[in-house]
Amino acid sequence: MLGELHVLILGGTTEARLLAERLAGDRTIAPILSLAGRTKNPTLPAIPFRIGGFGGIGGLISYLRAQSIDLVIDATHPFAEQMSAHAEIACRQTHVPLVLFTRPPWQPSEGDRWSEVVDADAAAHALGAAPRRVFLTVGRLQLPAFEAAPIHHYLIRSIDKPEPLPKLPNYHLLLARGPFSLDDEMRLMETEGIEILVTKNSGGDATYAKIEAARKLGISVILMRPPARADVPTFHDLEALLAFIHDAAHQRVPEPRGV
Repeated sequence: MLGELHVLILGGTTEARLLAERLAGDRTIAPILSLAGRTKNPTLPAIPFRIGGFGGIGGLISYLRAQSIDLVIDATHPFAEQMSAHAEIACRQTHVPLVLFTRPPWQPSEGDRWSEVVDADAAAHALGAAPRRVFLTVGRLQLPAFEAAPIHHYLIRSIDKPEPLPKLPNYHLLLARGPFSLDDEMRLMETEGIEILVTKNSGGDATYAKIEAARKLGISVILMRPPARADVPTFHDLEALLAFIHDAAHQRVPEPRGV
């Protein structure tokens, strides 16, 4: 074996946390988890970590070289387009292998009333011209798109308070951190008189209860499709990814770094 495999995990998701937990204490792996720092008081891992951006593509390239990173695992949110794009470019230029660890998007079940759109702008347009009571769970960065549809009443759920606050005339901000149970989601939607749910198709179990609640209550859902990714090796299963990492740790051959 040629020493520890230096692994950079781009995190901020449940998948990244679970991977970090499994790699903690593994003497063949030297992992470090990178968190963007957008969520206040994040759950900290049991492995070395850093918080904050890299300073663009150039900063990430410098970091990969300075830390002698052997493998990058993109376990960011499926909609973290900029970070994923930066990782692809930086890894290509430094010849560091890159893999994606993510959950597959949700698939419709019988009774779902879905409309799929490409982004937040399209979601706002899809709400239509008649006022509706909208449950909005799209993340803070996507909220400005709905300022183009001010006639609706919005229930906005967010982990942290949006800064700046959305310029909407009629909304209620609910600060809460999941996961949420099916009963809780159904109770919330009924209490608030929700007519339509707008959210991202981010997959996984942690936030699926709202999709199931909408189905049971006959509520329509506008789903933003995850962005298309380049041809990056993708893992949906933690055990398969761990097997890949350990195989790389035991069989790797040093590759030339980009200059």
